[in-house]
Amino acid sequence: MDSNFSLKDKIFIAGSNGMVGSAIYRNLIKKGYGKSNVGGQILCPKREELNLLNSQEVKEWFSKNKPDIVIVAAAKVGGILANNTFPADFLLENLKIQVNVIENSHLFGAKRLLFLGSSCIYPKFSRQPIKEDYLLNGNLEKTNEWYAIAKISGIKLCESLRRQYGFDAISVMPTNLYGKGDNYDYQTSHVMASLIRKFSEAKKHNLQNVTCWGTGEPLREFLHVDDLADALTFLLEEWKPESPSSPRKDNGELLSYLNIGTGKDISIKELAEKIAFLIDYKGEISWDKSKPDGTPKKQLDNTRINQLGWYPKISLNEGIKKTIKDFNDLKI
Repeated sequence: MDSNFSLKDKIFIAGSNGMVGSAIYRNLIKKGYGKSNVGGQILCPKREELNLLNSQEVKEWFSKNKPDIVIVAAAKVGGILANNTFPADFLLENLKIQVNVIENSHLFGAKRLLFLGSSCIYPKFSRQPIKEDYLLNGNLEKTNEWYAIAKISGIKLCESLRRQYGFDAISVMPTNLYGKGDNYDYQTSHVMASLIRKFSEAKKHNLQNVTCWGTGEPLREFLHVDDLADALTFLLEEWKPESPSSPRKDNGELLSYLNIGTGKDISIKELAEKIAFLIDYKGEISWDKSKPDGTPKKQLDNTRINQLGWYPKISLNEGIKKTIKDFNDLKI
């Protein structure tokens, strides 16, 4: 099984227009991938060119293009409200995207595939920090179990193809992401983007109070999307799960999925206060305790990716400052 990753490879980024996909593209270009003069290419088809929900369209695209490396960053994503409101959409659309892309990558001879899962795949009341071994060890958080079940299916599909056919598929579970290209829609955004927009608009309109969801007590870990992209390129280059020196599960079994995070968490209340301070919002912050909190704590154990030699570089303060600037540049 050839798991090399070289500058000559034809790389397909599924979901290249999203926050994660565009960060991956920027990182690959920065590191010299996709240069035609050495035979490299990065394929980033738009939705009108390739609908990942359409199995026949995806099969025909793979038959024609035959990428060497496939990165699955495409997904239907959203916060608590979106997951609660559209459970069937989150389950069906993610399952379709994953099966279409992963199966055809195997069928048409891709030599390596990287699938992006999510830290929400872990049990709601998992032991902390959360190790890769805790997958499927308990009940999921109800507000996003539909998305989580789809992502677990993707990870297991990759694992099963490796086990049965020797297909070099690896998966990652990033912690909560934020950064350039995030979604700032109030109905579908995640917590970081939502808070940045709320406090930015409150300052702009001189509002005396900002109301945030829940109690503010849950603890969350945040990773800047540029750090994630750096980790993914690193893993494609360096991680070979079969290698005797690669991390194993606690029981010694081969491990083909890894956590990616910072190892540090912060309460939502502290996060809101930090964002308000960095935006220079001086009003009051109140909490709507009738709204759900979600999982009480979700901190990843990053020991195994650290063992391979990767660590995040962007601090939370630096990352939030960059993201506030990115939001202001959007002029929403």
